[in-house]
Amino acid sequence: MTLTDAFLRGLKATGKVQKHSDGGGLYMHVSPTGGKLWRLAYRFEGKQKTLSMGAYPTVSLADARARRQEAKVQLVQGIDPCAHKKAVKTTVRVEATNSFEVVAREWHDKRQDSWESNYGDKMLERLEKDIFPSLGAKPVHEITAPELLEALRRIEARGAIETAHRMLQACGQVFRYAIATGRAERDISADLRGALRPVKSTNLASIKEPKAIGVLLRDIDAYGGNLIVRAALRMAPYVFVRPGELRKAEWAEFDLAGAEWRIPAAKMKMRQVHIVPLARQVVGILEDLQQYTGAGCFLFPSMRANSAPISDMTLLAGLRRLGYGKEEMTVHGFRSMASTLLNEQGYNRDWIERQLAHGERNSIRAAYNYAEYLPERRKMMQEWADYLDQLRQFF
Repeated sequence: MTLTDAFLRGLKATGKVQKHSDGGGLYMHVSPTGGKLWRLAYRFEGKQKTLSMGAYPTVSLADARARRQEAKVQLVQGIDPCAHKKAVKTTVRVEATNSFEVVAREWHDKRQDSWESNYGDKMLERLEKDIFPSLGAKPVHEITAPELLEALRRIEARGAIETAHRMLQACGQVFRYAIATGRAERDISADLRGALRPVKSTNLASIKEPKAIGVLLRDIDAYGGNLIVRAALRMAPYVFVRPGELRKAEWAEFDLAGAEWRIPAAKMKMRQVHIVPLARQVVGILEDLQQYTGAGCFLFPSMRANSAPISDMTLLAGLRRLGYGKEEMTVHGFRSMASTLLNEQGYNRDWIERQLAHGERNSIRAAYNYAEYLPERRKMMQEWADYLDQLRQFF
């Protein structure tokens, strides 16, 4: 007899296995405790087999009959339904482990040690916000260029053009990692070259006119706020390192007798040791500062806790307190100030680029070039400091 829902709902546990047929090999298997499971009995290549088809009522009577029909079609086609079910499960499992999100998180984990923690955190946050919701669950090898472009266009639509370009670059690295690990065959991000709106280049505000630099230096000397902030602002134009490298400086990195600051690779953007020759003026600033913060770790500790450096906004707030707006001067602007004027004064461009710690294209050479042009850079840095003092005094 064929089964009905009323009959199936009325089945009770008897302490023994029960089997109730619906015909065509389909039957209800009732466990001794009352669990109701669909089964399909069939023969394949002369062997008796049983296919599990789910539990009732999650799989309804109508669903079970439809699955029976699918299995019958497979048998006619020479396909073993049990083997087919196993293959589908395997495919689903493999696709889940090869999803874009899984591959991207794996790539991010591999790269984490080569990034500053803030950069790595922001990268993952952007992926989670802008890419994973639409593409995260898809197998990485199935994602098409138009699908990626659609996700990037949503970023563009909110006006974050630079972020869209950064996400395109990041996704390209994920696809190349997927290729290297055998989970994709090509980097489809390359097909989107020129598809996004171009980024409008904006230079960080910087004072470069000599007379205005002299005024800025005198203003910093007269800064009436926190003495730690004043020391950092006084040091910034002489060393022109990146703001994060300056504020995270530790006393253990300095050799005042040798007039040298060695910034560890872990703190540098390009993950390479960087040597900053210290002019006499900088050594003097540090000797004064050492009386106040020398017993701790950081040159410029936070006002809230000595165990952390000042925040990235503290130095900027110092400039704003001096009356310099965002369109006039930034902390990063000390770098472009030095770069522009040193180039104008005829110093060797390679010395300047090395002192700015700009990236070396040759990664093997980059690992050994931190001391490159060091004697020349020592001379340049002292002459630069003397030049700044002249501007402070005469302009």
